[in-house]
Amino acid sequence: MFFTENALSWIESILLERFGQPFCLWEESGTVLMNIPGREGHICFDHLQKVFHQSQSEFPCMNWDASKEGYNPPIEGVIPAPSEAKLPLPLIVLHPKVAIIHYDIIGLTYWVLSRKEEIGRKDLDEHQRFPSISSHAYKNGYLERPIVDEWLIILGQVIEQVWPHIKLKTHIFSVKVSHDVDNPSLYGFEDWTTLVRMMTANLVKRCDIKGFLTAPFVKLSRDNGLSTFDPNNTFDWLMDVSEANNIRSAFYFICGRTDRLRDGNYEIEHPAIRKLMRSIHRRGHEIGLHPSYGTFNSPALIRNEAERLKKVCDEENITQNSWGGRMHYLRWQQPITLRGWDHAGMDYDSTLGYADRPGFRCGTCYEYPAFDPEGQQQLRLRLRPLIVMEGTIIAKQYLNLGVGRNAEDRVMQLKRRCRAVNGSFTLLWHNSTLRSASLKAMYSRLLSDIEFQKIGCGAVSPSDA
Repeated sequence: MFFTENALSWIESILLERFGQPFCLWEESGTVLMNIPGREGHICFDHLQKVFHQSQSEFPCMNWDASKEGYNPPIEGVIPAPSEAKLPLPLIVLHPKVAIIHYDIIGLTYWVLSRKEEIGRKDLDEHQRFPSISSHAYKNGYLERPIVDEWLIILGQVIEQVWPHIKLKTHIFSVKVSHDVDNPSLYGFEDWTTLVRMMTANLVKRCDIKGFLTAPFVKLSRDNGLSTFDPNNTFDWLMDVSEANNIRSAFYFICGRTDRLRDGNYEIEHPAIRKLMRSIHRRGHEIGLHPSYGTFNSPALIRNEAERLKKVCDEENITQNSWGGRMHYLRWQQPITLRGWDHAGMDYDSTLGYADRPGFRCGTCYEYPAFDPEGQQQLRLRLRPLIVMEGTIIAKQYLNLGVGRNAEDRVMQLKRRCRAVNGSFTLLWHNSTLRSASLKAMYSRLLSDIEFQKIGCGAVSPSDA
């Protein structure tokens, strides 16, 4: 057997969310069969692959020309098809009320969405993260393709051929933007020794008299709230841009300190942070958790920090329908971190993107229910894949594209691909990396929908982040 009953049940729930129909999946004689209870007809997947149940990245990737077989691919005519063997052609054979698909779409969906590929890996980076360059997607050139979404769209077209009167669910493209609050203030929470060092650097190294004079003022006034002169205090501006684009921002706060050098230097209980959180909530935006650096392999620590955040929010009369967030430094150990979020009672996590490359780590731009591939259990937690982090595009240690047309075009291409599959474009942009007019202009353009309006693609729908 390739699949457990729990794994097939999980995929059924994904298909229900995607298509709005209650499909039933079962494994029989080396195939997976799919039907709709109470309706005639079925779809058979007859080329199941063992590799989709293993943690490895070293196997081939084929390509299938969907358009040549009469199907409408959402992005390009040729769709990547990770596979141990060559693909039979035609790939999809239709009979009355029956379709046979000679590719393991169900196995691919399981392997990519469960992040089975990442379990037990040793080829990690300096932050113990599974890097994109180790992934099958990067090695085979499809990291910037929502491969699961593309194949499910093809499956939807097959479903409509087997059951021609069926009505499948439609989805609307959305933008979800979030901000990891690593440093809410450039100067306000530094100790005086560090602050004097920063002031000296401003004066001597950068000849920045304004920065020299601003630093002590920001420090001394912090108990009344974050200063408007603080370069990192871009919160109102971020909310203004989101509101102008009918988007709800999410701000994820650090609530612990497990690494003195890498974690934030503020406390969630500080009056200035409380005031900021009240402002965010009052304006209708979201507050979430950004677990500290050393929590990624400790579910107990994630839970403690989640409880600390909710305690402060409760004290400030901040209530939300859902609670989510993202791991600091995008640190993730599958499935330990996954279990930590679930055990903490959080509703969603939005960590799963790569730090070193943008793209579709989970093969999708749709939020979906989490599954523990070791415990073979569907969890209450939902996963909201991260498509782009600004540092990945701009920072010298990653793509180093800086601020300009190349960087903007790279991000916009990913946004277009999310739109092509009617998914969600999730963008992470830190409040502390908007210190120049050019960065602010780039950010504003990325959130706006002017480009799509010009080509008649409609407007971005409101995010329910």
